Amino acid sequence: MKLIPTKVHTNLPPHISQKLFKLYLNSGDLGNARQLFNKIPEPDPRSWTLLISAFTKKGLPQESLKLYAELRTRNVKPDELVLLSAIKACAASADLIKAKEIHEDAIRYGFCSDLVLGNALIDMYGKCRFLVGARKVFDELPTKDVISWTSICSCYVHCGFPREALQVIREMGSTGMRPNSITVSSILPASSALKDLSSGREIHGFVVRNGMGENVFVSSGLVDMYANCLSMLQAQTIFDNMSNRDTVSWNVILTAHFSNGGFEKGLSIFHQMSTARVKLNSASWNAVISGCAQNGRNEQALELFVQMQDSGYKPNHITVSSLLPACSNLESLRGGKEIHGYSFRHQIIADVTAGTALIFMYAKCGDLELSRRVFDMLSRRDTIAWNTMIMANSMHGNGKEALSVFQKMIDSGVKPNHVTFTGVLSGCSHSQLVEEGSLIFNSMSRDYFIEPDADHYSCLVDILSRAGFLDKAYDLIQKMPMEPTACAWGALLGSCRVYKNVELGQMAAHKLFEIEPDNAGNYVLLSNIFVNAKLWGEASQIRKLMRDKGIMKVPGCSWVQVKNQVYNFVVGDKRNDQSDQIYRFLDELGEKMRLAGYTPDTDFVLQDVDQEEKEEVLCNHSERLAVAFGILNLNGGSSVKVFKNLRICGDCHSAIKFMSKIVGIQITVRDSLRFHHFSCGLCSCKDFW
Repeated sequence: MKLIPTKVHTNLPPHISQKLFKLYLNSGDLGNARQLFNKIPEPDPRSWTLLISAFTKKGLPQESLKLYAELRTRNVKPDELVLLSAIKACAASADLIKAKEIHEDAIRYGFCSDLVLGNALIDMYGKCRFLVGARKVFDELPTKDVISWTSICSCYVHCGFPREALQVIREMGSTGMRPNSITVSSILPASSALKDLSSGREIHGFVVRNGMGENVFVSSGLVDMYANCLSMLQAQTIFDNMSNRDTVSWNVILTAHFSNGGFEKGLSIFHQMSTARVKLNSASWNAVISGCAQNGRNEQALELFVQMQDSGYKPNHITVSSLLPACSNLESLRGGKEIHGYSFRHQIIADVTAGTALIFMYAKCGDLELSRRVFDMLSRRDTIAWNTMIMANSMHGNGKEALSVFQKMIDSGVKPNHVTFTGVLSGCSHSQLVEEGSLIFNSMSRDYFIEPDADHYSCLVDILSRAGFLDKAYDLIQKMPMEPTACAWGALLGSCRVYKNVELGQMAAHKLFEIEPDNAGNYVLLSNIFVNAKLWGEASQIRKLMRDKGIMKVPGCSWVQVKNQVYNFVVGDKRNDQSDQIYRFLDELGEKMRLAGYTPDTDFVLQDVDQEEKEEVLCNHSERLAVAFGILNLNGGSSVKVFKNLRICGDCHSAIKFMSKIVGIQITVRDSLRFHHFSCGLCSCKDFW
C-alpha cells in the first residue's frame, strides 16, 4: 500500500515533484495536486493537460478553465492535448465566451484542420448551444469521419433543430459514410422530439438490418422514440425483448409509462426494479417523483422525496424541478420552502431549471415577493425563467410589472417566444391595460416575427371585453384568421355577465355549446346572465337543458391550510368542528361590516327568494367560510390564504375587503382566474377581475 504525503513539500527535485504530482492526481487529491503544481517553475504541457482534465472529470470545469487562462497568462504555447482538455472543460461548463476564445487559440496555433480537435470543437459548440459555430467547424474540416457526422447531428438535436438533424443524417448517407450505433443513438431523439413515427421506423429498420438491436443504448433510444410517438405497445415490446438491460433502459420505460398516462404501470415497474435488483440511481427516483407530480399524486411525490434521501440517494436539480409542482398543486408553501432550503444548502438553487420551478411554486402558492427574490438571485436567466416571472406577475394581476419584466427581458437580449406574449397579454387583461395590450399584440409579427396564434387572439378578446369593449371584442373574434376557440368565446361570455349584455352573451354561449357541449360552466354563466336580467323563464330553460344532457354544475369549493392541514369548505358547510364558531364569527363581523358601509349585493344570489334569504345565502359561500376559519386559527399570524376552484363571488369579494379592514390582516384569495390580495379594505385587482 502506497502512503501519499498529506503535506505538500517544497524544494523537491523536479522528477520527485512530478511523481508526487501524479500520485495526488491519481488519488483524487486535487487540492494538494494544485498546490504542488504551483511550486513547479515551468510545468510541461503534459502536466497542464493532466490537471485541466482532472478538474473537469471531478465536475469542476470552471477550475479547468481558470488553469487554461493561467497557462495563457504565462505565455505558454498550448499543444493539441492541452487544447483538447480545455475544449472538454468548455463543453462541460457550456461557457460560450471561453469556447470562442479557445477556438481562436486552435486557429492561431494551426490546429484548426486537426480531425480530433475539430470533432471536439463541434461537440463543445453543441453543448454551448451555438449551432452556427459548430456548423462552421464542421464545414471547414478537410476530412470528416463518423464522429464528425455524429457530433453535428447531436448538435442539431441538442440545439432544438430535430428536423434539420434528420436532414444531416440523410446527407451523411449520401456521402457513403456509414452511421454507427452512437450515430443512431444520437439521431433517435430527433424522431422523438418531432413525434415522427415514420422516420423513427426508418431508423429502426436500419438498426435491424445492421444488427444493432443488441446495443443497449440503441434499444433504449428506440423505446424512448416509440413512447414519444405514443406507440407504447411497440416501446414495451422492444424493452421486453432486450437481452441486456441497464439502469438507463429501465428508467426509459419507467418514464415512458408515466408520460403516457400509465401511472399504475409506471409505479409497478419502479417496484419491479427494486425487487429485480436493478441498481436504482437518482434518475430512477426523479422519474417516479416526476410521475407522481404529473399525475396528481402530490403527497406521494413528497413521500418519495424523503424515501429517496433515506435510501442514500442525493436529490439534484431535476428532483427539485420535478417535486416543486407537487407543492404548487397542494398550495403547500411550507413544503416548498423546505425544498427551497434543501436547494440552497446543496447549491442547487443556482440551476436555472430548479430556480424557475421555485419562482412558479412561490407565485402559485401566493407569495409573489419570494418569486421575485428567487428570480433576482438567478445568475443566468433563459427564456423559460423570464416567461415564468412574467406569468407570475400576470396571475397576481400585476400587469404593469409583467410589462416591465418583458422589457427587461428584451433589453437583456433574450428572445421572446409565443409563451412570452401569452403571459404579457394575460397580465394586460387582468389590469385593464387596453392600449398597452393592443400595442404588444401588434408588435408580435412586426418586431419579433411571431405570428399571433389562437391563444394570443383570445387574450386580446379578453383585454377588450374585460374593459367593456364587448362589440370590439366580438368583431375581433369574427376577424380571427383561424377558427375562434372556446377561450375566445369564453372570455366574451364572462364579460357579458359583468356588463349585463344578454344578447351578446346568448350568442357567445351558444357558440360554446357547439365547441364544448359538456362544459357545465358555460351553461351556468348564461343562466346567471338571465337571472341577473330577471329572465327567470330563460334561466329555467338552461337548467332544464343541463338536466336533459346530464350535465352537472361543478360545486364551488374553497380550502385553507392551518397547521399543515388543509380544510375544505363548500357552500353552507357545517362539517367542520368549528362550524358554530365560524357562523357566529361571521354574524358578529357582519354587523361591524354594515356599520362600516358594507351592503350585500344580492344580485349574486341566483335563486328567486326574498331579500333576507338572499343575504343568508351570501354569508354561507365557501370562500367566506374558509376566510373566517383562517382568521379564527391565525395563532398570532398576520395573513390568511384561501384557494377556490371557481371565480370568487362578487359579493364575497366586497365582503372580504371589509373583513381585511376590520380584522386588520392581509387576506389572499386565489380563484380560478387570478390572485386577490386584500388589505386595509382594498383589493390588489382594484375591483377589476
